[in-house]
Amino acid sequence: MICSRRTKEERVGVGRGRVLLGSSTPRLLDWTCSPRPKEYRPALMSTEFPMRPEVLNEAVRFAIVASEYNRVYVDGLVRFAGQELKAIAPQAELSFVRVPGSFEIPIAVQAVAKYQKPDAILAFGLIFDGETLHASLIATAVTQALLTISLKESVPVLHEVLVAKNEEQAKARCLSPEINRGTEAARAAIRIVYALRRILKGE
Repeated sequence: MICSRRTKEERVGVGRGRVLLGSSTPRLLDWTCSPRPKEYRPALMSTEFPMRPEVLNEAVRFAIVASEYNRVYVDGLVRFAGQELKAIAPQAELSFVRVPGSFEIPIAVQAVAKYQKPDAILAFGLIFDGETLHASLIATAVTQALLTISLKESVPVLHEVLVAKNEEQAKARCLSPEINRGTEAARAAIRIVYALRRILKGE
């Protein structure tokens, strides 16, 4: 909604206003609201891309859990993430788990966090937003589950289970280098490892 103030003379069919004091002629003001204009559009997804962090020349262990469904796009995320991790964490050890779909990602992430205990887990999947609520239900459930696992197991989980409205969005985020979310996840993984290690050292 778009809201604006109107004087008494400008009001038409609105409720009780309030007196504005401090002027020679008090005026009655009112807040009126009208629907957003038809040309209003929600903000686009951010294209801001995180800078590459400093190289981590320490032993570090990462795990990737990736969905089989929409594999062409998910494999793009995995490929870009792997390339970026090799570049900024040359001593990193990387394990990989494939699951049927995005809904199965949390159970695999939980097992990896509990038994492999990596420094961070990167979760990759792609859901196309269809005409029903199915995509929204899955995305919400996965998000809540990954957060719970991360906090419970004290292992950072990089959430890149994406929801795309169409193939154009999917290609831009999964297959192209400009705003690839696999690259983004790899950089975030390095940054959170740095941060947690500083905390453990009391810095």
